[in-house]
Amino acid sequence: MLISSAYAQTAPAAAGGDMMSSVTSLLPLVLMFVVLYFVMIRPQMKRQKEHRTMIEALAKGDEIATTGGMLGRVTKLGDNFLNLEVAQGVEVQVQRAAVAQVLPKGTIK
Repeated sequence: MLISSAYAQTAPAAAGGDMMSSVTSLLPLVLMFVVLYFVMIRPQMKRQKEHRTMIEALAKGDEIATTGGMLGRVTKLGDNFLNLEVAQGVEVQVQRAAVAQVLPKGTIK
């Protein structure tokens, strides 16, 4: 009385219709991946490339800021590490990857 009869849905008659429905069901997923690539993945790869070229271009005497917030002048460069003069006569060894940015000359007094 309260529940109406339920009828099973019929299967599609042609096999071509089934293929088309599976393609259209995947379309939103593909579109989301494309948007994700252009919004998140591509800009992150660009930032990584810029950071890598900045680290490779470091030279003795550059003034830098590290990811920890330390400011200093580069005194010695190695393959993976560099020495950073943070005060008169005080040098700290840090990883090259810890360099956040190169500051303009004369920033540190």
